[in-house]
Amino acid sequence: MKKQPFVTKEKLDEITVTYPTPFHLYDEKGIRENARAVKEAFAWNKGFREYYAVKANANPFLINILKEYGCGVDCSSMTELMLSDALGFSGEEIMFSSNDTPAEEFVFADKIGATINLDDFTHIEFLEKTIGHIPERISCRFNPGGIFQMSNGIMDNPGDSKYGFTKDQLFEGFKILKEKGAKYFGVHAFLASNTVTNEYYPMLAKTLFELVVELKEETGCDIRFINLSGGVGIPYEEDKTPNDIRVIGEGVRKVYEEILVSAGLSDVAIYTEMGRFMMGPYGCLVTKAIHEKHTYKEYIGTDACAVNLMRPAMYGAYHHITVMGKENAPCDHKYDVTGSLCENNDKFAIDRMLPKVDKGDLLVIHDTGAHGFSMGYNYNGKLKSAEILLKENGSFKLIRRRETPEDYFRTFDCFDILKDMKNPGDM
Repeated sequence: MKKQPFVTKEKLDEITVTYPTPFHLYDEKGIRENARAVKEAFAWNKGFREYYAVKANANPFLINILKEYGCGVDCSSMTELMLSDALGFSGEEIMFSSNDTPAEEFVFADKIGATINLDDFTHIEFLEKTIGHIPERISCRFNPGGIFQMSNGIMDNPGDSKYGFTKDQLFEGFKILKEKGAKYFGVHAFLASNTVTNEYYPMLAKTLFELVVELKEETGCDIRFINLSGGVGIPYEEDKTPNDIRVIGEGVRKVYEEILVSAGLSDVAIYTEMGRFMMGPYGCLVTKAIHEKHTYKEYIGTDACAVNLMRPAMYGAYHHITVMGKENAPCDHKYDVTGSLCENNDKFAIDRMLPKVDKGDLLVIHDTGAHGFSMGYNYNGKLKSAEILLKENGSFKLIRRRETPEDYFRTFDCFDILKDMKNPGDM
């Protein structure tokens, strides 16, 4: 499927008059349409809720759009909990799934009524000592171990993952939690990342549904929800077919009826935690070609770098690139597209066939709505970019300003060491 930017060159030319590159741009129309589709795909389950994974993109303006469609939030840190609380999420709208969790984060999660999803058997005792009780509503994360395989091959290796309870630990953990006062239970699992197949959720659901029937029979616990977590991915490459969330939802429904309804568990709620699927395709990194280099390879240097999008440098991940205004030109030039960090892996593309790129061309790097800006950092003293929302009506809105040197030095503002630092604008 040919990847098309959700924004035109003319609109980008308009935006860059006000906001210089690089910046992340988000598509409000696409986000809303996708949120509606997810809600409709699981409407057969009366308790369904999508708990958007805040780690994917923590911009409050974007989270508030999802909130309009009944989404909750999946948090994994204190600041994500604080952000969600400030945005008006409360109680069962917040899922707290963390690992190696500091005590103060459990305390705050309990204070705001979040559902705590325990990552490890030893955390039962740690949680009780930390907050002084076991919450009435609680969840545990399951790791089946081994290799997770589907018809198209090995998808992931849960046995090497640091997350979750073993099956024996899960059964014992439920019994202990029940004895300590827990009344309502949930089961959570994440077995594969960024699957681009409609099979994944139904297969995971079958594993968890069968497990829950066993848990109910052996422990007598009141299991209220099953959290399929994330893993439903997006096609970063052009030759892959996107997931169809309605097909996925129907696949889960069939397994639900075959296993849970047949076992008398027809009131169990289904939860999801899709960060990448909810936001990934609806963001892009807009950058400008500012240099070209001709040595042993052909290079195009941009004003963005791995600070703005780490995935290619960190994972070797593919992100499609469109040279704006040259969408129909032949891709007859081979380039490494780079940033300016003092690291050779600071490349958005390696040996990528593109149209001839000229200095000043705008490049759109696709599918950065999830794990794009959120993975940013400040290596080399580089500053994070702005974030802009392209509204449904064609207007655009700044939803995060770009960082300034003052932001970078803010954590030294209690010392005198930098008091005489000059601002470049004053020189």
